[in-house]
Amino acid sequence: MKPARETTGDGRFARQPNRFTERLGPPEPGRYRLYASYACPWAQRVLIVRRLLGLEDLLDVTIVDPIRDERGWRVPGGDPEYLSELYLASDPDYRGRCTVPVIWDAVEGRIVTNDFPRITLDLETSWSTTPDLYPERLRPEIDALNEWLYHGLNNAVYEAGFARSQAAYEEAVARVFATLDELEERLAAGSPYLFGDELTESDVRAYTTLARFDAVYHGHFKCSVRRLVDYPALWAYARRLYAIPAFGETTDFDHIKRHYYMTHPDINPSRIVPVGPAIDWSL
Repeated sequence: MKPARETTGDGRFARQPNRFTERLGPPEPGRYRLYASYACPWAQRVLIVRRLLGLEDLLDVTIVDPIRDERGWRVPGGDPEYLSELYLASDPDYRGRCTVPVIWDAVEGRIVTNDFPRITLDLETSWSTTPDLYPERLRPEIDALNEWLYHGLNNAVYEAGFARSQAAYEEAVARVFATLDELEERLAAGSPYLFGDELTESDVRAYTTLARFDAVYHGHFKCSVRRLVDYPALWAYARRLYAIPAFGETTDFDHIKRHYYMTHPDINPSRIVPVGPAIDWSL
């Protein structure tokens, strides 16, 4: 990532828009391939939902190398060698960052979507509704909570980490911890998930940031007011999700740490990957 391309005049990080935003068509075995990274929270969302919905036979997956260089995400032993080749095959004039997740259409030979907020919703509504992660009666509330999570947590940690001014950093960090405080209060009432007893899309979105919080966001992105483990209800919630195979088995702390600490030289010039934190995620 080169965050300088996505920095406003007052030093704030402004994420680039997604280039490919078509809706997924009906599932066809062998047609669609997901390119994802265990390191990336946006990509892990799709890996979790794919597993929860049992879509392994309908959506093939390729996991890219966690260490990204100036050529972008590398596809280990794959064709193409770099994910950027798929972007340029789909749009020869593309000059933005080549991001994951990406869904490639092998029949038409092009990217269908890299629109990470929409991909999981399409899978949940067009490919499978069992379990129902996006129940129709809760959709307005889920959409509102997802928007709040994005601005207060999912993207706010990046706004803190890639800030280029003290004011931008402090404003983003304040949002991060205000959001964590509200989530702690919400979960302290005793519900296992954000919408009571129902596991939903919102839990997937919250989890992928929480899973990375103490390992990378707390130190590397300077979100250091408190740790996840300092929130009793949130920590219990994160471990409860981690115990579900779709969540825990797609959480690779080695990939996460190596990616963040080794691919942001402007933040970590030494590229040294820290040891720890020594945290037990088991229940």
